[in-house]
Amino acid sequence: MIEPYLRQSALDHLGLAGRTIDAAGDIAVRLAEKPLPAAVNLRGDAGDPAFVAALRDALGVEPPTAPNTTATGGSVTLLWLGPDEWLAVEHAATPEAEMRLASKLRNALGDLHAAVTEVGEQYACIHIAGNHARDVIAKGCPLDLHPRVFGGTGHCAQSHLSKASIILHQVDDRGADGAAYDLYVRRSFSDYLWHWLESAAREYGLAVVAP
Repeated sequence: MIEPYLRQSALDHLGLAGRTIDAAGDIAVRLAEKPLPAAVNLRGDAGDPAFVAALRDALGVEPPTAPNTTATGGSVTLLWLGPDEWLAVEHAATPEAEMRLASKLRNALGDLHAAVTEVGEQYACIHIAGNHARDVIAKGCPLDLHPRVFGGTGHCAQSHLSKASIILHQVDDRGADGAAYDLYVRRSFSDYLWHWLESAAREYGLAVVAP
């Protein structure tokens, strides 16, 4: 586990806190770096009742089996990455939560054929929302993001945005303030992706907001 005092925002060097505004309702695109203190990669057999039961007991939720969907139990969300792979994320947590989440899963899974790997330190999470958030992402992502295709709130997919590999998670449907997405990206690509998003959003109007 990384000591809490060593944990630093992947985009801390950009001074985003000094650029945030409180009232951004009329802004077409809103960007924020979202804290990601707990992320665990989980591998296992969703067809094994014992595996499903162990997850249900540990997290209060069963692993989603439909491609590109998510399931939430309490503060933990499971993102489908493949037939036997999920990303468990918990945003509103302390840095120690990742170790606790991984330990809870390992204890619940026991000797089952499964793997639990702490991966939070390798990711950054950029949140994008607003009436033109979908348009910005579509400039560099090959996925069809139309609501009839991508599926709305809870839909997720692995893809790329320009030259950065991402996990895209739609966290809100298009409403009065537009759709909202979390973009999980490797920390080493987070600076590149943030600047790409700023450039792509500039034509619509952009604000940096608190996560």
